[in-house]
Amino acid sequence: MSYTVQFPGLGFSVKVSTDAFTIGSLTVKWYGIIIAAAFLLAFVYAYKSCKKLRIDRDSFIDVVLVGVICGIIGARLYYVLFYPGDKYWNDPLQIFNITEGGLGFYGGLIGGVLGGLLMAKIHKMPVCPVLDAVAPAFLLAQSIGRWGNFINQEAFGTKTDLPWRMLSVNTQEVVGGAAHPCFFYESVWCLIGFILLHVLTRKARRYDGQIAIGYLIWYGLGRFMIEGLRTDSLMLPFLNLRVSQVVALASVLIGVILLVLLRNNTHLTGCGAKKIMELNNIEDLIREEKIREEEELMAGPSTIFGDMEVDVDESDALGDEPETKEENAEEKKEEGEEE
Repeated sequence: MSYTVQFPGLGFSVKVSTDAFTIGSLTVKWYGIIIAAAFLLAFVYAYKSCKKLRIDRDSFIDVVLVGVICGIIGARLYYVLFYPGDKYWNDPLQIFNITEGGLGFYGGLIGGVLGGLLMAKIHKMPVCPVLDAVAPAFLLAQSIGRWGNFINQEAFGTKTDLPWRMLSVNTQEVVGGAAHPCFFYESVWCLIGFILLHVLTRKARRYDGQIAIGYLIWYGLGRFMIEGLRTDSLMLPFLNLRVSQVVALASVLIGVILLVLLRNNTHLTGCGAKKIMELNNIEDLIREEKIREEEELMAGPSTIFGDMEVDVDESDALGDEPETKEENAEEKKEEGEEE
């Protein structure tokens, strides 16, 4: 399926297609490719952060795998639970039909975090550093993944006449004109948050878990504001409240409370503020590790000769030359005859 998306206030339009390519009877969607790319980049970022946060990388891979599985399950259950109508009550098997969409982000976040933390506990990993590693990665994945909504022309907002308004067949059918490009709002918000949390992790983190708390507050604020513009929000049963806004507001409040309660905490096991690292004797350990790596590099084998062993002749260089093999053989023969 392809269609034209216009930005009348900016004077340009783009033609997009939901289908990327086809292999036989299988059609690969751009949405799936974008989501996969977002996950891959987020995983690479978090994986590389493990060293600075002193997290075992092999165990972290297990945490991610379990987290992804639990995240998909949680996202589907979240959507089904708050879906308006009795579609899934009348046909429970439709719960397993995710090819038509129907995943709730907050359900995925909750399920993924719980599953990942369970695996971290099994591996006896420090939980808070793991959360600090994945928090910026979440924002990176969300920033990229929201462009999948643009391809599908979904998750847009109410009607508007702002210069950056977006017009397509879908917006025309739902709001009767151009709409807020909510996907773009959230993508930019998450990208800014990713940069901020990345810098804070490397330069200003005071205790394990602080970056995860920052994620709760930053994403919660953005989601609360942007969700109020959307036209496809899931609603709480019997209440005229958007589920995502309620969860977002709760995450902000929880984050602020945690910041206040932990304001004097200075327990740090990885990178962060220089003074806090010195307080936890982390900077000395990092310096020692760096010196050790440099020493190993300097003492390593020659790049030309590899691991080849070289016998060192400690005899006097001006002394007698070493005997040849023939001379050695004759001497042994003579010794044998004498015996």
